[in-house]
Amino acid sequence: MKFFISADWGTTHLRLRIVDGDRRQVMHEVRSTDGIAATHEQWRNSGRAPADRLSFYQEILVREIRRLGDLPQGLPLVVSGMASSSIGMVELPYKGVPFDINGSDLERAVLPASDAFPYRILLVSGARTAHDVMRGEEVQLAGCPASEEVEERLYLFPGTHSKHVLVKEGKVVDFSTYMTGEFFHLLSARSILAASVAVSDAGPAAAAPAFQQGVKDSRHTPLLHSAFLVRTNQLLGGWTKEDNYHYLSGLVIGEELGHLAGSDTPLTLVCTGRLKENYSMACEVLGIDFGLIDADQALVNGHCRLLDRRFP
Repeated sequence: MKFFISADWGTTHLRLRIVDGDRRQVMHEVRSTDGIAATHEQWRNSGRAPADRLSFYQEILVREIRRLGDLPQGLPLVVSGMASSSIGMVELPYKGVPFDINGSDLERAVLPASDAFPYRILLVSGARTAHDVMRGEEVQLAGCPASEEVEERLYLFPGTHSKHVLVKEGKVVDFSTYMTGEFFHLLSARSILAASVAVSDAGPAAAAPAFQQGVKDSRHTPLLHSAFLVRTNQLLGGWTKEDNYHYLSGLVIGEELGHLAGSDTPLTLVCTGRLKENYSMACEVLGIDFGLIDADQALVNGHCRLLDRRFP
């Protein structure tokens, strides 16, 4: 395997990369807001026959792939995320736990190339327990370094719907979803707290005091009460709206992580950017030991692993 196209097609965004598979290095990347939800809505409004559903999604892919430059036809394309869901291009069943952490037994489908779509697709499905589901994180997990050698570890994938994935002896045995990012958005943008919050791009040093206070308050005050402190912080305490933004972030992340304080199970955060900064800081405040893996590189590594097995 040399070059291939990597597609992370989530609910709200599509990210495409040209990857050098031998070096596991991204050569070029483009992003689009044509996530699966928007694409599915376009499909529903198109009036096209159900038999044309796959080709409709492929047309979106072709348009975005062109933005990567002049590529050879016939490159393999691996697609993970929501593309295999009920609103995706082809629905695949979830893989139930337990399953191998290296992704070798995930549900997959190979879609052949055609004149209209000259890229063969390896489509990867998600995973499920009796009460929970995920799509995308299982591929990142397959790309975590030496992950199959771990006796027991909790992998945490922060995001809109954070995933806590428990691995024992090389197999995923359980996972749980936390709606941390979505709760933060709803509270900060749609609730009475919105008038007391302003988006802040302040760096870690400036954001730390308010964020750390939010994490600390999450440990001894129920969230349904402490969230209202965002309002009173501004009205009575003289906090800025930007301070409140970081305080609320600390509250909800602290609520997610609080039960991990004192746990003997090793923790690895799989994340990048601001999520990496916030979750690392929250773990430090709570006294939680953790390791770090870059989420973007884990995804690329996972795609490489899956393609090595399917398209040697």
